Amino acid sequence: MSPDPTLAKRALRAELRERRQNLSQHERDIATAGLTENLETITRQLSARSISCFLSAPTEPNTRPFINWAEAQGIRVLFPVSRDDGLLDWTVGEESVERQGLFGMPEAVGELLGPIAINDVDLIIVPAASVDKTGMRMGWGRGYFDKTLGSMENCPPVYAVIFDSEFVDEVPRELHDQPVNGVVTPTRILAL
Repeated sequence: MSPDPTLAKRALRAELRERRQNLSQHERDIATAGLTENLETITRQLSARSISCFLSAPTEPNTRPFINWAEAQGIRVLFPVSRDDGLLDWTVGEESVERQGLFGMPEAVGELLGPIAINDVDLIIVPAASVDKTGMRMGWGRGYFDKTLGSMENCPPVYAVIFDSEFVDEVPRELHDQPVNGVVTPTRILAL
């Protein structure tokens, strides 16, 4: 790895963004079906009745079919909402409306529940650019999820959602980076 993890992360993120943008619609559809099935499986295995999950951007693994399934099962879903102070707020998105949040990411619209609302979930599903075999997660560089996970006293299982090729031997890491307990890809669920 490069001695400067910031530069190594920047290069790896650029490569991963390009790979995601080059996926065909057929590849995305297949990935969505597998990912949805695997997210449903891990939710059932953990008997989760309350989860947090992000609304995926167009190039990310698609979480929306899973979210629809979870809500249809009566599972409470908290959605992250980015704040100017670098923290995440949470909403259940009772309006079933999305907007572009800070940095252009899709966010649910609804009553804000505050940063500590995440403490009441049974499973946290986070986005990632890549995850390595030790469970170290590399995000997209804003640090929102690292701050949230690093501040939780009793953190439930945390699973990152990535495409299969984004599970690697090693990702560049910095002191603030937080590991995950596992990954969910279109073809597998891995506990780390």
